[in-house]
Amino acid sequence: MQVLLFLLILLAFPVLEIWLLIELADRYGWPLLGYLIVMAILGWRLIMDEKLLVFGRVAQTLSAGGTPAKVLFGSAKNIIAGILLIIPGVISDVFAVILLLIPSPKPLNFEQDNNPDFEFEATYESRQKSGSSKKSSNDVIEGEFRRED
Repeated sequence: MQVLLFLLILLAFPVLEIWLLIELADRYGWPLLGYLIVMAILGWRLIMDEKLLVFGRVAQTLSAGGTPAKVLFGSAKNIIAGILLIIPGVISDVFAVILLLIPSPKPLNFEQDNNPDFEFEATYESRQKSGSSKKSSNDVIEGEFRRED
């Protein structure tokens, strides 16, 4: 029974979406097409920006000693919202906006919330405790090269 209800809802969604698009196109005309194009561009942009940001957030969370589960959940939420914005239709856009309005979970480390300079202080203190000023093998030195004979 639950599977049948799920399939019914799954099939009713596109029908309702198409019906609403036809009604809105009849009422508003060409501006609806512009709206659909703008929403698709915004959805694509949201996905591209989130794709670039997720790796930095995960690396920062791992370096702080946290688990990246909450970061990945927030990114997945934004990517799903971007996909819903790309799908032409007003109902899917409403679901996307609802997803975007849900606040992301707070970080696990509450010290970061209270102190904006927490990351810098922790990095500075860990370098001071190690007592080593040698460069690690991961450092990159940028410069120009000129051969003199």
